[in-house]
Amino acid sequence: MTKTATSIQNPIVRIFAPVRALFVGDASAGILLILVAAAAMLAANSAMADEYRDLFYGELPWTPIPKLYDLHLWINDGLMAIFFFVVGLEVKREVVSGQLSDPAARRLPMLAAAAGMLVPAGVFMLISGGGIYANGWAIPAATDIAFAMGVLGLLGNRVPASLRLFLLTVAIVDDIGAVIVIAVFYTQALYTVWLFAALGVLAVMIVLNRLRVDYFWPYILLALALWFCVLNSGVHATIAGVVAALTIPLRRRDGNSMLERLEHTLAPWSAYLIVPVFGFANAGVSLAGMGPEALIAPLPLAIATGLVVGKQLGIFSVVWLADRAGFAARPPGASWPEIYGVAILCGIGFTMSIFIGSLAFPDADQEPLREAAKLGILLGSAISAALGFVVLRLTASHTDEECDDQGEMPHDPFPKDPLR
Repeated sequence: MTKTATSIQNPIVRIFAPVRALFVGDASAGILLILVAAAAMLAANSAMADEYRDLFYGELPWTPIPKLYDLHLWINDGLMAIFFFVVGLEVKREVVSGQLSDPAARRLPMLAAAAGMLVPAGVFMLISGGGIYANGWAIPAATDIAFAMGVLGLLGNRVPASLRLFLLTVAIVDDIGAVIVIAVFYTQALYTVWLFAALGVLAVMIVLNRLRVDYFWPYILLALALWFCVLNSGVHATIAGVVAALTIPLRRRDGNSMLERLEHTLAPWSAYLIVPVFGFANAGVSLAGMGPEALIAPLPLAIATGLVVGKQLGIFSVVWLADRAGFAARPPGASWPEIYGVAILCGIGFTMSIFIGSLAFPDADQEPLREAAKLGILLGSAISAALGFVVLRLTASHTDEECDDQGEMPHDPFPKDPLR
């Protein structure tokens, strides 16, 4: 039976396929985010605007954790920790045994991701002028992996496998950079007792890893404890997700990959539930009282320009320079117009940009800045998605063999004993 026939007869397999295939071969996650963003904007600007706001920002009548007093905080500090846990699993897999494990193979993605963060940040500071907007410098530095890969997936068999893989690895390195930025630049007051408690829990998880404990439940219980300690330490709680993921053993004693199976189990929940819920809770921007001048206000203009211009300028330039200098070759089989199109797609910030925006302007009196930032993120991401799609639609055309990067399933996606 051919791979195509198998995919048609077993649609569920596509959902629980390896994570790379989930994003590369299926545009549904990106399409879902587009629909969610549209629904959030519609809700925030409809007769149900008050209900939409009260749902996420209204104080809960009871909460087990006083610090998380509304649904929005539970989503951003709680659910998103699971999203970052999946990111951490993906990062560890790629660094240990994937595309980022080969020093030669990771040169170009690392250079591109670094330029794709620094140049947009510079563009942002140049246009915004800093001042009260300065803390938002990292907002246009992020790339939304699901959204970008979803747009790429809409092109079908037009984009070569090497270019898809390049976009994926750049986005993964970008995620690593975003996590570092959040930990270093968006941590406010630190509470020493909780920080040491978090370090103690982390030490236990590392010991379990060294002892090759390959049962699932100890890591989950300790990850929850780590999240609670980090939540109260002053460091953003989502960092606990990434750190906990790095302690998950790559392989079990029977040789099967514990990390990959956990990743494959959680990835659909992250892509099709957690990220859409986050998007719906955060993407709703009220346009009441806003005129066209709102789009050219310093903050939204700086963010949108950073995403649309800064990303493509930084990534394309460094790829061209690295290739010309012989330091790192461009993706094989990809033309320069195609590389340019992918560089544009990296300007889709959405999830990570909105998340960083909420950290950049956290105070109650900074709500207008948060809303303006969201407007710039949505505008920049929409332009990057549309422009990147058009450029690749007009320039990319390859055979099925050149575009087939998913290969056969390496193992049964429904193991009888995925995790003990």
